[in-house]
Amino acid sequence: MLLSIACAADGLAQTIKIGVNEPLTGPFAASGTYIVNGAKIAADQINANGGVLGKKIELVIEDNKSNPTEAAAVAEKLITRDKVPVMMGAWGSTLTLAVMPKLQEYGVPMVVEVSSSDKITTSGNPYVFRISLPSSVEAEGIKDVLPKLKMAKADFLVINNDWGRGAAVDYSNVLKEVGVKTGVVETMDPTAQDMSAQLSKIKSTDSDTIIVTAAVEQLTLMLKQAAALDLKKQILTTGSSQNPDQLIDQAGAAANGSLHVATFAPWFPQTMPDPKAADYFLGEWKRRGYDAAGVTESFRGYEGIRTIAAAVEKAGKAEPEAIKAAMWKVDYIGLNGRIKFDKQGPAGKESGQSRPNVFLIKIEDGKVVLPRL
Repeated sequence: MLLSIACAADGLAQTIKIGVNEPLTGPFAASGTYIVNGAKIAADQINANGGVLGKKIELVIEDNKSNPTEAAAVAEKLITRDKVPVMMGAWGSTLTLAVMPKLQEYGVPMVVEVSSSDKITTSGNPYVFRISLPSSVEAEGIKDVLPKLKMAKADFLVINNDWGRGAAVDYSNVLKEVGVKTGVVETMDPTAQDMSAQLSKIKSTDSDTIIVTAAVEQLTLMLKQAAALDLKKQILTTGSSQNPDQLIDQAGAAANGSLHVATFAPWFPQTMPDPKAADYFLGEWKRRGYDAAGVTESFRGYEGIRTIAAAVEKAGKAEPEAIKAAMWKVDYIGLNGRIKFDKQGPAGKESGQSRPNVFLIKIEDGKVVLPRL
C-alpha cells in the first residue's frame, strides 16, 4: 500500500500544474466558462503533442464566483494548497486587480487573459503578463476607424468597476484626439438587470453614439431595453467580451446595427494572423459541442495556456521565478497576433504587455459582417 501511495504521488509530480482562476458562477459565469473551455482545448493539444518538458500539463480550475474577494482567496489557495507555479486569470479587471497582491506576496506569475484596466500593467507588479489589450491600447487600435463612423458626440454606458470606468476614460481621450465630443457617462452595477433609467437619460441627450462596456449578459439586456425605448443612436461596444453570436441569438433584431471592437474574428478565420491555428481551434471548439457564441472569448483561454506552456518550455523547469523570467522570451504568432511582452510600469517592477490585433465588426440582419466604412 505504501508503495502504491508513493507511486501515485510520483505520478502527480509528473504533471506541470497551471492554476486557472475564472468566474464560473455569478454574473460573469458565461464568459468564465468560455475561457475555461478554451484553456482545456489548449491543454489537450499540448499534451497530445508530448506536453511540456516531457510532462503533461494539468489545469487546476477554480471558481472565483465573479467576486474580487473570492478571486484573491482562490489565488492564495491555488498557490499554497495546489502548489501551482503559474496561473491564468482572473477575467474582469476588478477580479485581476484583487489577485495581483497575492502574486507579489508569493512570487507567482500570472498570464492575464481578458482584463483591460490600465492599472494592471502600470501599477508595478512584475508577476503580471497580459495578453489582452488594455482599454487605452484598444481605443488607439481603432482610432483611425472612429472618424469613419460619422460620430460627432458620444455618451458612455459602462459597468461600474475598474474595467468600465477605465474604458470610458481611455475612449474619451482618443475621441477627443479625433475631434469627437464626449457627453454623459452612465454606470450600471455588474449585476444590474434593468438599464432603462440610464438609457432614457442617454436618449434625451444630443449625442449620436453610445459606447458601452459590459459583459455579454448585460449587453444582451441593454440592447433589448434600448430597442424597447426606441433609442436610435449608434451603439459601439468595447472590451471584446460581447460575443456577437450570443447577442444575435439572445437579443435578436435588437442587436442589428450594433458595432463591436474585437480582438479575434472567428467569422473570418483566413484573415487571422495564423489561419491554420484558427482553423484548428474553431474546428476543435465545434467538435466538442461547445456553444458557438463563446468563441470570441474562449480563444483567450486557449492563448493564455499556450503562452504559459511556451514560457515553461523556455524556462526549462516549472518554478515560479524561472517561468517569470522566461515570459520575457516568449515570442510566437497567436490566433490574434504576435504574443511578445513589452515592459510597462515603474522601472525595475515592470509588468508585461502583449499587443494583439484589433478588429471592428458589425451585426447586420442577424449576421456578423465587416462594416462598410
